[in-house]
Amino acid sequence: MATTPHFDLIIIGTGPGGEGAAMTAAKNGKSVAAIERYTRVGGGCTHWGTIPSKALRRAIYHMNMVNQSPIYKRMDVVPEYPFGELLATANRVIDEQVDLREGFYDRNRVRLIPGQARFIDAHTIEVETDGTQRRRFTADCFVIATGSRPYRPDDVDFNHPRVFDSDTLLRMDRTPRSITIYGAGVIGCEYASMLRNMQVSVNLVNTRARLLEFLDDEITDALGYHFADTGIRVLNGEEHERVEASKEGVVVSLKSGKKLKSDVFLWANGRTGNTTDLGLETVGITANKRGQLEVNESFQTSQPHIYAVGDVVGFPALASASYDQGRFAASHICGQADYKLVRDIPTGIYTTPEISSLGKTERELTAEKVPYEVGKSTFKTLARAQITGHQVGMLKLIFHRETLALLGIHCFGENAAEIIHIGQAIMSQPAPNNTIRYFVNTTFNYPTMAEAYRVAALDGLGRVF
Repeated sequence: MATTPHFDLIIIGTGPGGEGAAMTAAKNGKSVAAIERYTRVGGGCTHWGTIPSKALRRAIYHMNMVNQSPIYKRMDVVPEYPFGELLATANRVIDEQVDLREGFYDRNRVRLIPGQARFIDAHTIEVETDGTQRRRFTADCFVIATGSRPYRPDDVDFNHPRVFDSDTLLRMDRTPRSITIYGAGVIGCEYASMLRNMQVSVNLVNTRARLLEFLDDEITDALGYHFADTGIRVLNGEEHERVEASKEGVVVSLKSGKKLKSDVFLWANGRTGNTTDLGLETVGITANKRGQLEVNESFQTSQPHIYAVGDVVGFPALASASYDQGRFAASHICGQADYKLVRDIPTGIYTTPEISSLGKTERELTAEKVPYEVGKSTFKTLARAQITGHQVGMLKLIFHRETLALLGIHCFGENAAEIIHIGQAIMSQPAPNNTIRYFVNTTFNYPTMAEAYRVAALDGLGRVF
């Protein structure tokens, strides 16, 4: 009788969380296996989320650059780029990412096992491949890194060819004339921005009172203004009553009495953890109503040897955070008690313009009665922004009025997700090195966007008395 293969650690899922755990454990000498039910590694981040959507955004950006070229305008020619052709760029990037990541597993001798994993008992899983072959594996510890999928309400027909979620939208084979996006979170706002840049008419239905309420008010006000300026119709504080799809289009009836008709419909309101069919009930683990797993500060579930990381545990549901969580969980398994989890994680929102933030907002600090001051730099005053033509945006630094420590960084504009990291490096320093004075005592290359820090710091310090 064949012996059941045994590993120190088995990881379910090969997205950022699973990869982080696998590589860390392998580098610490553990025998590791990773199970992936999809045909290739990378998880939702690589195949349906972060990578394809950002690659698509970049392709749309280049399309607009070409269409705005004076040469084409003089020729009175406007090149057309169908949605499917723009997606081909994303597929090329996906292939490159998969090849790279498969190399990580190969070099670190992590065994990749294809199939659907289910727990048989506390230390045994069964992997089903192609619905027929079943194999069993045992391990001392497990990391569940199965990610999440778009939430699908029962009253919306996702089988209709005009109805999409954020996964299936990337399979759309034509450019729609108009779209109604239900849900104005990060995903909804990003796709609203991208599709509007393709001259698609966009209705963005927001179930909350403001766009992206977790951001600083000034940033969300700026986003709302630029959405309106580009022609995106934003409807705040609305809820759907019915979604009716037909051959002619999709009609969304809102509880307020409004009706919206568009060529296609995108549901972008909420996500669900991928915990069904894992056999969790056999090991005494129960997912919450959103399919997510509850974990402690070490990312252990109710079974101490079974960990969970990434989107399957909920907030913040970012690829960057998932990778860190996977590394942290594996380090905990390996007995590295000194490994510290990164708690201050910047947001990166790829609307047009970009948004990135880290730390406290003015609203939060006011509620906490923290004495703070603000320094700002508008991009239109920076030489680099004038050269590139990307003059929309600002950098906002919030700092303690007495200690001058950075408390929050909020950026809106081209390359905001890159610019944020300069301030992040200072903000993470222990006292007294976390100080806004760093930016006025440092020479920045000229012309650069990094100069915004010096300008914002001088502006803020000018208000201190």
